[in-house]
Amino acid sequence: MGLNGHIGFNEPGESFEKTTHCVQLTQSTIDANQRLFDEGEAVPEKAFTMGIKSIMQSKHILLIANGEKKAQIIRDAFFGPVTPKVPASILQLHNNVTVIVDKEAGKLIKDVL
Repeated sequence: MGLNGHIGFNEPGESFEKTTHCVQLTQSTIDANQRLFDEGEAVPEKAFTMGIKSIMQSKHILLIANGEKKAQIIRDAFFGPVTPKVPASILQLHNNVTVIVDKEAGKLIKDVL
């Protein structure tokens, strides 16, 4: 899950009805993935992703998040309203989701568990 709540490459504001498709990556996603490429190597600007509709048709969903920077979005995604503004929030409606977070990413949900 991304810092803005995206899952796959389904960015905030994307329709929950999309199936697998090609997307233009946001600059924040490109910047976040720069570390995965050698210096000077171009980070792709487009990607294929399962859409939210495709993801929600899965029998089981595993979401992993780590780091303090993810703490607020974890809380928003799983304890806030279901909204395209936080794509991962749709996972609240799936009946078989496993969420794994480290201590830092989970620090803002201790009071609601």
